[in-house]
Amino acid sequence: MQDVVLAMLAKEPAHGYELRSRMREALGPLGEAMNAGQIYVTLTRLAKAGLVTSERAEGLPDRPDRRVYALTPVGQQRVAVWLTEVSWPKPDLAEFHLKLVAAATARLADPVALVDAQRREVLRRLRDAQRAALGRSVDPIAGLLLEGVVLRLRADLEWLEACERMWTEHARTGGRAGA
Repeated sequence: MQDVVLAMLAKEPAHGYELRSRMREALGPLGEAMNAGQIYVTLTRLAKAGLVTSERAEGLPDRPDRRVYALTPVGQQRVAVWLTEVSWPKPDLAEFHLKLVAAATARLADPVALVDAQRREVLRRLRDAQRAALGRSVDPIAGLLLEGVVLRLRADLEWLEACERMWTEHARTGGRAGA
């Protein structure tokens, strides 16, 4: 989130509420979950790290004064580096797979039951993402982001089905490989 906030400030200085509006506009329905508190906590951390500065700007007669945040040269450099990084998020399910193995090894839980619970959560997220993608007011850029979310969730579901098949077979054969 910090890098996104920095990138949003690269265009021009802004106060927290304005940043939140920019992010909600850019992310469409996915930005709705972002609350103002997250933005202000992030801005405080960025200021402590020397990536942004802030100064008080007088408000209008009917509005309070606001803090306007701007990038420091170090913040500008971080945005430049972030934009050139080639990365892909770590799959959340890798940790889930470790949970399956640990639960089965220590006989703490049925791996198939864990897969089923995870599947229900992925399906819930998939429904939410599909519902958001179908919204009539979705900006094409936000729509593309939602499409990526939907495709990753579908891939996660396929992987969970493979886990269920493997753990079901593992239980049926008593844990013998290739049996």
